[in-house]
Amino acid sequence: MSNNKENNFALPFSNYKIIAVGVIVLVLGYVLMSGGAAETPDEFHYDEIFAFRRITLAPMVCLVGYAIVMLGIFKKVK
Repeated sequence: MSNNKENNFALPFSNYKIIAVGVIVLVLGYVLMSGGAAETPDEFHYDEIFAFRRITLAPMVCLVGYAIVMLGIFKKVK
């Protein structure tokens, strides 16, 4: 093996860290969006399904996660 280490990745390592943070934020957003299932098909829980967490907060967290991933892809290293 040679002592010469070549970086054959498309992006620098710092960009991959930013992308990983974005993916973690995305997973958090989708976890916030989950839930609200009823025990029987005859039940409908309006307050659980249309809660602030699922309708407003979770989509905003997902959008922030997608923005972080895009930042990690497009960021140029000096």
